[in-house]
Amino acid sequence: MDDSARAAYLHRTLHELLARVREMEASPFWKLRNRIARLLGGAGLRSRPIPPYQLPVDVDTLFVPGGTFGAGPRSELSADEDRARMLETSSAFANRPLISVLIPAFDTPERYLRATLDSILAQGYDRWELCIADDASRDPSVRAVLGEYARRDSRVKLVFRPENGHISRATNSALALANGEFVAFVDHDDLLAPDALFEIAHLINREPDVDVIYTDENKIDEHLRFHEPHYKPDWAPESFLSRMYIGHLIVVRRSLVEAVGGLRPEFDGSQDYDLLLRVTERTDRIRHIPRILYHWRIHPDSTSLHGDVKPYAYDAAVRALNEALVRRGEDGRISAKPEYPGSYDVRFALREKKKVSVIVPTRDHGDDVNSCIGSLFAKTYYVNLEVAIVDNGSTDAASLAIFERLTKRDRRIRVLRYDAPFNFSKINNFAVEHTDGEYLLFLNNDTQAASEEWIEALVEQAQRPAIGAVGAMLLYPDETVQHAGVIVGLGGVAAHSHKHYPQSAPGYFHVLQSVNNYSAVTGACMMVRRDVFLEVGGFDESLAIAYNDVDLCLKIRDAGYRNVYLPHVRLYHYESKSRGQEVTPEGIARFGREMDIIRERWRPLAMRDPYYNPNLTLAREDYTPAP
Repeated sequence: MDDSARAAYLHRTLHELLARVREMEASPFWKLRNRIARLLGGAGLRSRPIPPYQLPVDVDTLFVPGGTFGAGPRSELSADEDRARMLETSSAFANRPLISVLIPAFDTPERYLRATLDSILAQGYDRWELCIADDASRDPSVRAVLGEYARRDSRVKLVFRPENGHISRATNSALALANGEFVAFVDHDDLLAPDALFEIAHLINREPDVDVIYTDENKIDEHLRFHEPHYKPDWAPESFLSRMYIGHLIVVRRSLVEAVGGLRPEFDGSQDYDLLLRVTERTDRIRHIPRILYHWRIHPDSTSLHGDVKPYAYDAAVRALNEALVRRGEDGRISAKPEYPGSYDVRFALREKKKVSVIVPTRDHGDDVNSCIGSLFAKTYYVNLEVAIVDNGSTDAASLAIFERLTKRDRRIRVLRYDAPFNFSKINNFAVEHTDGEYLLFLNNDTQAASEEWIEALVEQAQRPAIGAVGAMLLYPDETVQHAGVIVGLGGVAAHSHKHYPQSAPGYFHVLQSVNNYSAVTGACMMVRRDVFLEVGGFDESLAIAYNDVDLCLKIRDAGYRNVYLPHVRLYHYESKSRGQEVTPEGIARFGREMDIIRERWRPLAMRDPYYNPNLTLAREDYTPAP
């Protein structure tokens, strides 16, 4: 095993060991042990709460070249030694693609322009060319600096436009100079990390057919301090329709850029969003490097500092998004969300209002069921639906009377008797067999709809052939978030995004308020097409209590469908009100067994949920960077 393979093996092993520790810390046994220790007041070493374990170093920084974020370099090598190592390594690449870095320049302050150019000349990969189009700058120092760098390095290619045409035309002029197999888009005042092009070339060697590559990024201020690391998900089509999360660094196969006609001036301000919408309609070979390789400059006139500096950019994005829907043959509309700049409201027209089967399991709790079904009908105009109350052995006379009144009140409501020990998966599979709706809506009896036309909104997404499970934002009674998508691996197995956040909070880079792909959504409110549900075999009946919804969603995802969370569909969820918490020894043991099933069945995904960046914590639901 060579050094790089040994390093990769050790890196992977450390991650696996750390994940196992986090699984243990998230287990009910560990939490119970710490709860008992606290009750005992920490008397004695053996009864003290044990804090979450952390490695003394970040395992992701042990074997990577260069430093890109934080308080220092990622290795003990100097910058020159680090660059030399990358140059030596990349010289042995089987494929050494030429990467054309495109920069449109206009009246760039000299110190920013020099810093940008220096960051490219300092790259640890040498098969690049720098294609710069000056967009008729008024400041003569721009031409002087560009000429100086062109004389210094023959890889620097220049074109001086006779008149100002703005960013798209200038970028297209730079594109006309390019000979590279791939083009990288860089703003005239931003910085590339020293290993940016090395990592791009490395990925191309691993996956030669890749067409689009993007990386994580952060912001850099006037004092060269880094801020706001943006750790992004892997390719997520629904997320991308809702917000331009890809940002920088963007690298695209040049033939694709040319095939779609380059950048379009009528979309200036969101020209990169428009370009990627068109490019990603032609390829799904899109890869993400989860490392900060781009530093976005903060200065008074940039959108990196103030999201409202360029409002025309959001107007251009809305036009680009709506054009994309037309090209794709999807009848819908996309509008801006002014309260969350850079996020967009995505809605699709209902093609057909096919029947929805609403499945509500319960044992007694008639008042809860009455409130649940009452809000269901009060908050929707959707007529073609049936409601199946699945009675799992109710004995309370008042509840039984409520169920009877409901069935008499509306012929679309009926009661299905299921007299067997509680098993969430069996109950819902049984209900599916005894209903006939095109769409299945699994709904807890302790939920109440809070948003209008919520069933319509769920069907909008569920009707799309590529979509599997559709989930909602669920709220605690205090208006904070209980559920906004499930992240696999969080807390050891799976947990909810942005739990306990105020419902109006933007979340991590607006993810809470935008339509997003997730690996799973909660079964407390989940819609899925019947054919998809049957295709994957329904709920796994060996999972009687826990994680059956996560398992179903992962099977759906494994079958090639995408699961999606909708922030505009909101329900209150009185979590575990009807069943209570599993606190008995038998319940805890069963929970542990079911957790083990999920952990073993989906271990590779738990190690790396594609919709959650590996640089983010697995210990909390708040998207903070990992320690």
